[in-house]
Amino acid sequence: EVQLVESGGGLVQPGGSLRLSCAASGFTFSSSAMSWARQAPGKGLEWVSDIYSDGSTYYTDSMKGRFTISRDNAKNTVYLQMNSLKPEDTAVYYCVLRGAVDYWGQGTQVTVSS
Repeated sequence: EVQLVESGGGLVQPGGSLRLSCAASGFTFSSSAMSWARQAPGKGLEWVSDIYSDGSTYYTDSMKGRFTISRDNAKNTVYLQMNSLKPEDTAVYYCVLRGAVDYWGQGTQVTVSS
C-alpha cells in the first residue's frame, strides 16, 4: 500500500523558511517521480515542483529561486526547502507520487503571516 506522510508545515513569518518532508513507503521510491503540489484557501490546485528518478527537477516559475526539491533514496523521503516565504505561499502542501495513477499524501498546512 502506497503511503505518503508529509511533515514540517507550520506558521512562519514573511521572509522565513520551512522544510517540508514526505516519508514514502509501499513502492520503489528510488525509481519514482515525486512532486509537491499546493492548494491555497479558495483556490485551485497548483503544482510546485517535481523530482525525477535521475535527480532532475522542475519548478513552477513563481517558485524558482525560492524553493528547492530534493530526495534521499536511502530514507525514502522527498523534501521541499522553502525560503523567502510570502503570504501568498500560504496553502496546504501535498506530496504526490507521479505515475499512471497519482497518489497523494494527506497534506501539511503552511501559513505565512506576521
